[in-house]
Amino acid sequence: MKLFSLLSALLVLLISVVSLHFLQLDYWSNQRRSLSSQSSAVADLVVTNAFIYTSDASLPFADSMAVRNGRILRVGNYSSVVQDLRRDGTKELNLEGKVVVPGFIDSHVHLIFGGLQMAQVELRGVNNKDEFVRRVQEAVRTKKQGSWVLGGGWNNDLWGGELPVASWIDDITPYNPVLLSRMDGHMGLANSMALRLGGITEYTEDPNGGAIMKTISGEPNGLLVDAAMKLLLPWIPEVSVDERREALVRASNLALMRGVTTVVDFGRYFPGSSLEQSWEDFSGVYRWADTSGKMMIRVCLYFPMETWSRLLDLISKTGRALSQWIYLGGVKAFADGSLGSNSALFYEPYADEPHNYGIQVTELESIFNMTMASDRSGLQVAVHAIGDKANDLILDMYQSVGSTNGMRDRRFRIEHAQHLAPGSAARFGELGIVASMQDGWIPDHLLDDADSAIKKLGLDRARTGSYLFRSLLASNAQLAFGSDWPVADINPLGSIRTAMKRIPPGWESAWISSECLTLNDALNAYTISAARASFLEDDLGSLSPGKMADFVVLSNSWDEFAAEGSSSVEATYVGGLQAYP
Repeated sequence: MKLFSLLSALLVLLISVVSLHFLQLDYWSNQRRSLSSQSSAVADLVVTNAFIYTSDASLPFADSMAVRNGRILRVGNYSSVVQDLRRDGTKELNLEGKVVVPGFIDSHVHLIFGGLQMAQVELRGVNNKDEFVRRVQEAVRTKKQGSWVLGGGWNNDLWGGELPVASWIDDITPYNPVLLSRMDGHMGLANSMALRLGGITEYTEDPNGGAIMKTISGEPNGLLVDAAMKLLLPWIPEVSVDERREALVRASNLALMRGVTTVVDFGRYFPGSSLEQSWEDFSGVYRWADTSGKMMIRVCLYFPMETWSRLLDLISKTGRALSQWIYLGGVKAFADGSLGSNSALFYEPYADEPHNYGIQVTELESIFNMTMASDRSGLQVAVHAIGDKANDLILDMYQSVGSTNGMRDRRFRIEHAQHLAPGSAARFGELGIVASMQDGWIPDHLLDDADSAIKKLGLDRARTGSYLFRSLLASNAQLAFGSDWPVADINPLGSIRTAMKRIPPGWESAWISSECLTLNDALNAYTISAARASFLEDDLGSLSPGKMADFVVLSNSWDEFAAEGSSSVEATYVGGLQAYP
């Protein structure tokens, strides 16, 4: 019996060894076939004589790159890597030493909303009341009586901080309702006709998560904060699907001009807006553009968290990648408002409004329950939090949900993470939270606004807890950069320079110089880190073999770029094809 057992054991061992041998032969055979296929492949495009920053830590720099069928075939030195992939039909792009970087990923935009705003009243950059009024008056001239005048982008801090009120524009808009959103989307100016349509009077109470600003006598002054703007939504005509499709084209062309090849789109979803708009844009605009061959940039879509089960059903049927152009990202909720609207939630009151701590836009219990359910179902969760208290509330919630639902690669995101309490930056790394930060707000918002931020928060709070890029990286947090367009301009190169320098206009030194980033760190936050922040790193984010051949050619050399952080986009390529100019 013992002999039989011994022989059986030896037989099993022999079979295992033979099987392993054949498995190894099969593996190496596949590897050889793969290598043989690669070595015999012909590149559609070879990029030569370039200074390529790959965003790939295994090979950070190269001088040549080969592309085939929209993906990167090889990256490295021309003679040893790319030369043998050229044939008669191969196109060569000799860049004469210019810089190539991966296509930028803007980690937070409202793409169709921004495209629509491009065709409305444009108030971005207006720095005085007279110009504000003039632009509204100009728009009214082309409108029929009764039709809405819509637009936005205004920033009251550019003209000293005084908030606009309905009386500014009532005399020039007697027959047209008006709604003009602040640059951050968290406040809107309505004229008196719009207020009458919405039934907003001195007796109207503030809705949950919003505020109706009033005069000393109690009359509405035209300013609606966050959820209060929803009181006007039933009276504003829906934007047609054709208008939204045109908006996608406008927005995509602008993105490509700025070197952006992928955006993370949070849709037309703001506090008080309809939950359906993101879904209407998905079906009526994005799917239409994809099936009709009209997509120009890649998009990763996030939907209102209240609709998490709907997204789960969709992903279970289609998977996360609908095509090479459209990815399904996750769900988003709001914890607070914005600094500029004095609605971001802080532990301490606003210095210029001593009784105001900000607004908690969504009840914490509601966010917690939705996050718990979304996470348990495997969806990625992103929550908007700007004030220090709002960030801590969401960090606490994420910790609780992660502990309850168990370990997994979930990559919780906090959108903005703009102002943090002492010790909070370290928690991002400890909990594995993505800090999705809109450093583009700095040139278009907080650098232009640095003195205003000090006025709102006080000197110590503004200069110690704002935009803690370096502290977050030091905590091993994932840092992803974006613009929040159209809140700020979609301009990665401008934002990269800002992240490196942090010098507001009129200042001689950096705002919190210890938080300045290196060029490499800032580039990574717009490329590989941005890809990881949305689970896109298998296809995007670096110039690595097998990934999409999305890249940007810059106008100068690496030394010039590294010295000042300044450059401009010379060309943008998507899938190896020139998309701009």
